[in-house]
Amino acid sequence: MKPYYEHAGITIYHGDCREILPSLEPMDLLLTDPPYGIGVARRTFGAGRINGKSGLKNANGDHYQPKEYKKSDWDDEPADGELIRLVRSLCKDQVIWGGNYFELPPSMRWLVWDKCNDSNDFSDCELAWTNQDKAVRMFRYRWNGMLQEYGGRHKEERLHPAMKPLPLMKWCLSFFPDVRTVLDPFCGSGTTLRAAKDISINAIGIEREEHYAEIAAKRLSQEVLDFSGGAL
Repeated sequence: MKPYYEHAGITIYHGDCREILPSLEPMDLLLTDPPYGIGVARRTFGAGRINGKSGLKNANGDHYQPKEYKKSDWDDEPADGELIRLVRSLCKDQVIWGGNYFELPPSMRWLVWDKCNDSNDFSDCELAWTNQDKAVRMFRYRWNGMLQEYGGRHKEERLHPAMKPLPLMKWCLSFFPDVRTVLDPFCGSGTTLRAAKDISINAIGIEREEHYAEIAAKRLSQEVLDFSGGAL
């Protein structure tokens, strides 16, 4: 299959990963965030909306507008057991975000992302299952709408309804210092691939939605982003 994007050791395929994965060679690390089946791709994301308006205002006193993403059915159902087994079969080391949604073997090391959400209706944390026999680890990084751990020039634009912060994915990679190839078969806006590229690791991503494959390709075409202000 012809790649949708290919440059500097990073490849993106546009299509169904069930069809593409069997043609790939084994890789070192699976680092991915599969669909959970919670319908996130159909939601509108606002900032504390009250009576039809956002409860938060910017410096000009204007209400923040809710974030609109391309509506789709990709998260209507979770990735099934057969697909999870397929993606795991290609990599010796494995990190699966949302691991609590899937049937996976018992694990010593879960990675915990503390989102520093304070008091609101969103989850305090997200969990990643790994196949490492090591201690649980936690990463604290605020990611609450307009409120992010690092503002200013370090602030990331939210490009996907299930997007993870770039520093979080770099943190995941730090537990696998010998890895040279990374696979993300549900690559979305390409955060895993961007993290791999920034630390000179080859990576392959697969994305079924062309809208997000295009976004990921544009992110991969940019210069290395600077998160030296303490992200890791």
